[in-house]
Amino acid sequence: MTVVEETHKEETLWDKAGDLSGVLTAVGILALTRVGQLLMINWLNGGVAEPRSLWERLLIWDAGWFLRVAMDGYPEGYTYSSSGQLEGNELAFFPVYPMLIRAGAAIGIDPSAAALTVAWLASVGAGIALHLLGSSLYGKRAGWALVAICCSAPASVVLSMAYSESLFIALVAGMFVAAHRRVWWAAGLLGLLTALSRPTGAAAALGLAVAALLALKHDDQPKWKPLAAAAVALAGVPAYLGWVAYRVGDLTAWFKIQTAGWGTSFDYGASTGQFLWTTLRSGDGWIPMSVALILLAALAAAGVALAQKPWLPLAVYGVVAMILVYGQAGFYHSKPRLLLPVLLTLLPAVVAAARARPRVAVLSITAWALFGLWYGAYLVTVWPYTL
Repeated sequence: MTVVEETHKEETLWDKAGDLSGVLTAVGILALTRVGQLLMINWLNGGVAEPRSLWERLLIWDAGWFLRVAMDGYPEGYTYSSSGQLEGNELAFFPVYPMLIRAGAAIGIDPSAAALTVAWLASVGAGIALHLLGSSLYGKRAGWALVAICCSAPASVVLSMAYSESLFIALVAGMFVAAHRRVWWAAGLLGLLTALSRPTGAAAALGLAVAALLALKHDDQPKWKPLAAAAVALAGVPAYLGWVAYRVGDLTAWFKIQTAGWGTSFDYGASTGQFLWTTLRSGDGWIPMSVALILLAALAAAGVALAQKPWLPLAVYGVVAMILVYGQAGFYHSKPRLLLPVLLTLLPAVVAAARARPRVAVLSITAWALFGLWYGAYLVTVWPYTL
């Protein structure tokens, strides 16, 4: 028997989501995590040898790529170094976030300000969507816990940066809220946008497809609605990869660009396994060690979550997304960020917080948040490598 019972009638997105005060509380929790982390970044920034402004810290690394896509568009084909070696380029980055930045710039907002404005507004949307999802599955307290735990996780600093994670979380959580309430037009639209935001949108689309198949058991609504929603979402990632292939003239163009620029390729977990083996056996840096422990803890949490039999579409999304994260080669220190939207790993803590006494839940989440927010702030100020 699953943790939640399936609902049989089509509902509005607001039904069973709690009253307005509950949603505002969730937004307040989100705001508290964001302000707290910005204060930590500013504090740590004063102790480094070459301090940057807070604004600059939020616009480093991938933010530059998103801004180039937004303002200059995608290149016509492959990019090569002066020695003729294939390099990564903007085609590796999915289009929804850059399109929103470009829209902001088109109305007169400075592009950098537009990038952060979109990310911050999306983080508010993520907080609301996470609350709705947690409330739907486990009750209002779980909704608040999901917001607090997700938005203060060790890699949650990207929710304040010009990265696409805040947008992706808002879209994927909103998609599952819509699917759980049988609002299929919204689920399909959000699923398509999710799939056009990040490669792991493919995992989200599979989760939506499972929700659609479950809905076919019900006879009180047209069966074409869930099927159409799933089909639209499933088309997203192949559509973008196909467009890149057409633009470059090579069916495997996107994958080659990813590998050339960031060493990203699917090796069935060999690189992740080697990183864990080497780090746990002889690693001497605390960041590599902490990342290794985060990866192991996430695996354990996912196992506990699956044992609790969560809503099947969310479980399928989480498992497939984790396979993509653990199965690919690439920068090891980016994996906690890539795991942030994998909500499955957070469910055991969310369920425990919802069932615990309020004081115990608040104290536990506060301890988690203090470490997670500091850890993320450290990564963007002291740690010299990309997140």
